[in-house]
Amino acid sequence: MAKRKVIVVKLGTSVLTAGSLYLNKPRLVDLARQCVELKKLGWHVVIVSSGAVAAGRSVLEAEVGNSVAEKQMLAAIGQGQLIHLWQSLFSLFDVPVAQLLLTRADVEDRSRYLNARDTLDQLLVHSAVPIVNENDAVATSEIKVGDNDNLSALVAILANADRLLLLTDQSGLFTADPRSDPDAKLIERVDEIDEEIIALAGGSGTSLGTGGMATKLQAAQIAQRAGIETVIAKGAEPNVILNIQNDLLKSTKVIRFNAPLDGRKKWLLSGPRCNGAIICDDGAVAAVTTQGASLLAKGVTDVCGQFCRGDLIEMKDLNGRVIAKGLIAFDHKEMQSIKGLHSAQISTALGYQGANVVIHRDDLVLLDNVAT
Repeated sequence: MAKRKVIVVKLGTSVLTAGSLYLNKPRLVDLARQCVELKKLGWHVVIVSSGAVAAGRSVLEAEVGNSVAEKQMLAAIGQGQLIHLWQSLFSLFDVPVAQLLLTRADVEDRSRYLNARDTLDQLLVHSAVPIVNENDAVATSEIKVGDNDNLSALVAILANADRLLLLTDQSGLFTADPRSDPDAKLIERVDEIDEEIIALAGGSGTSLGTGGMATKLQAAQIAQRAGIETVIAKGAEPNVILNIQNDLLKSTKVIRFNAPLDGRKKWLLSGPRCNGAIICDDGAVAAVTTQGASLLAKGVTDVCGQFCRGDLIEMKDLNGRVIAKGLIAFDHKEMQSIKGLHSAQISTALGYQGANVVIHRDDLVLLDNVAT
């Protein structure tokens, strides 16, 4: 995909409803206007829009509960309402929009991932504004991305974006919960999302949305590792999108790692869920992280979980810290048999010819701020 200036704007339910139970149309008009202004400045804009369930509630007169089936029903009703509203608003500026519904299965499968990426690419080539949402009407807990924060990070990777903007009901990440602690201070720059930063995040921000600051940090971490800068800002601020782009609004900026990844490794980072883990000694960790080496069986000390050949697994150090993710060349039973062995001993231990490496360098992506 040719490099272009791309920003992914995630709009949470609390932003789109202005804290009510219904979509706030004046706010959506203003958000559309700002996106059009960005396009005039040479940016390609992708919107990850929440609000389908809220839109569905506004259509039905009867009160509806919060069960999975009821929410999926509301999403089925509201998704059409939501995309029609976006289409109407952007048509005021003669800008076409397109609907793109995704589930976890669309990014886990390599072929479907590439299809989604190519579709997104063509939409941007033709100057359309993609409106992306999770396909809540059919998604279940097994296939859901989980929330639109994490979905927006995956979309940012699909779009090869430069920046991910997460608009929420808070100005960013604070040293404490600003809703209960008047002394809480905004953290304006985060270089790395470590355990201390994660501990500052609380639960869900509002009863309307599904994600709080914790999910925004998860999304920011995914984007950071893919070389994408993330900004968390308050969506209710006047001219919020344009002011963020011009550094005129206080927010939390999560600095991207300077480790550009090719398309396959971005898929490894964003797509499949890990099915297990292997524990590696210090020598193996050093070889993989600093020498650009593949992972050999000699450096594996333990095997966790059950997985098949070709599954995505985590590589951990002796302290349990996740160092990398990669596609493994052996299943969990084979790994138990060959852990700690030299490559020349693998075929003898298994009774048949196997791969020479556990995870090839081309099938591995590091999770720290180092070259990949």
